[in-house]
Amino acid sequence: MQSSRDNPFLLGNKILCTTVGETAADFLNVNLALGLTYTSLVMGFLLIVALVVQFRSKRYNPVIYWLAVVLISIFGTLLTDNLTDNLGVSLEATTLAFAVALALVFAAWHAVERTLSIHSIYTRRREAFYWLAILFTFALGTAAGDLVAESMDLGYLVAALIFGASIAIVAVAYWRFKLNSVLAFWIAYILTRPLGASIGDYLSQPVDAGGLGLGTIITSGLFLVTILACVVYLDLTKVDEMVCDLG
Repeated sequence: MQSSRDNPFLLGNKILCTTVGETAADFLNVNLALGLTYTSLVMGFLLIVALVVQFRSKRYNPVIYWLAVVLISIFGTLLTDNLTDNLGVSLEATTLAFAVALALVFAAWHAVERTLSIHSIYTRRREAFYWLAILFTFALGTAAGDLVAESMDLGYLVAALIFGASIAIVAVAYWRFKLNSVLAFWIAYILTRPLGASIGDYLSQPVDAGGLGLGTIITSGLFLVTILACVVYLDLTKVDEMVCDLG
């Protein structure tokens, strides 16, 4: 799954997916009254199916790839929600735990492959490291976003501004001060999750809870349509063409 060029759609579309991950998880759990446990089992199964198809693909397919990203976004959100809501683990603890887990994945990935660049993902093992890292970025982002917005009582809009500003700082560090491109990418990629989660909560949560009150249905639908439009564009134009030769 080797990218042939830098692709601005990757981070942008990931923010859209993170927003859907937050609101869709709430929609399935609350609005459809499926409950966290049943929702997690269903989404976990769908994610496994999507990843099996993804791993079997010999070439990059934007439909399959972004479907997997949306599903892993939802499942990552559910991981954090299960820990905090079902097991009573604090957001501080889940944020720290997932940060450590993600750091361990990166450490193992680099120790085995000697690189963390997404432009070098052309073996199944590297792709496995990639998707495991993505899962923990979503779980970590959910916990960190809720920690800043709710536990610190800063609100969803302020949290979104904080994470958005952090991504802008990383961009400046990369373009102006030559921050390592791989490091800059992964820092920005990790930050897109709490940014997307905060945006999703701000749009969907009731006004008295600090949101705009659009609800999870409208918010999820809006972002899903946008993601679909982006995927169709990518599929037609091939601007993010990736070569996948996994043997």
